[in-house]
Formats: sequence, C-alpha cells, structure tokens
Amino acid sequence: MPVTLHPVDRATWEADAQARSDLARIYADAPAERLPLPVADFIREHLAASHFFFCARFNDRLIGAVAVEDDGEAWWLSHCCVRKTTRRRGVGSRLLALVGESALVEGRKLRAPSSQLPVADQMLLARLGYRLTRAGDYFELNLTGRGDQQ
Repeated sequence: MPVTLHPVDRATWEADAQARSDLARIYADAPAERLPLPVADFIREHLAASHFFFCARFNDRLIGAVAVEDDGEAWWLSHCCVRKTTRRRGVGSRLLALVGESALVEGRKLRAPSSQLPVADQMLLARLGYRLTRAGDYFELNLTGRGDQQ
C-alpha cells in the first residue's frame, strides 16, 4: 500500500479537522493496553508537550501513526498504531521505513523506550533491517548495513 509520511504537530492538529478525525480514529483502534490514557487525552497531552506524530497518509487520509518526541539528538518513538481496516498491508512497515529515512535526513537517532516496544514491534523492526541495541531502559534503533548513522 503506497503511503507517504505526514507529520502532525500541534499547529496541524488545530488547523486540520481531517487530521484530528483521522488521528483519533487511528488510536481508537489501538489495543487498550497500548495507550496509557483515553485517546483524546493521550493525543492532547502528547501535543501539549510539544511532541508530534508521524503519520502514514494514503489517499488524503491518515491510516497509521507513531508518537514522536524530539530531544534534539534523537526521535523517541512510541505508540505505533495502524487503523484496523488497513492492518496487515504493510502500512506500519512503510511508516517506520519512512521515519527511518527522515531521521537520516534530519541527522536524528531513533530510540524507543523499552516499555513502549512490545516483542511484536521488535520483530517488525528487525524485519525492516533495524538492529535493536538495548541501552538501559531504551532501545537504539540502528539500520543495519548503513553504518552507524542512527
């Protein structure tokens, strides 16, 4: 499924009703144990903290998202979710690949808190070519075969 990367920050959230609707639907489809708060609270608190979401866009709709925190050196990824209706079609894989490409361009490392990276997500990242290196309470996500850029 051909998707493009679409960032959603607080300004986008406030200006784009479709993005608000789509992002809420994405996280409404998340398994309950994946979100620390109700959907509306989770999105509002994430954006209020000056974080953003990278979303997978297909046909002008957002169908997948990953929460991102930028500390200036690394993008911390958490809470990756794809709409139920589009799961098992490569959307999550493509989203994470696009995030990895953007990280290279922006000179950011990719990290994920170990508490936010279930085994299924670790397996997906490994299939995408990421080497997961545990560093205390988080994972460094390094693309194998591309040097130590991540």
